[in-house]
Amino acid sequence: MFNPVIQGQKFDADGRYVRRWVPELSRLPDRWLHAPWTAPAAVLSDARLRLGRDYPAPIVDHAEARQRALDALKDVVAWREAGGD
Repeated sequence: MFNPVIQGQKFDADGRYVRRWVPELSRLPDRWLHAPWTAPAAVLSDARLRLGRDYPAPIVDHAEARQRALDALKDVVAWREAGGD
């Protein structure tokens, strides 16, 4: 399951790519760059970043979406094992 936050942390740990293509986030410390909505208010203020105005708030909770996908997959596997076609 693809999680863009984890992928960003893994493959763009220093934030070079994000800072180039998403300049609104360029002032954030690396720690908060891939998930700015988790940054403390003081960090956002120091970076002059207002979530919902300068950068959108998240529309998907990846943990919840992952769980829904796993649950759906479990249902499909159970259906197939029960003889569904």
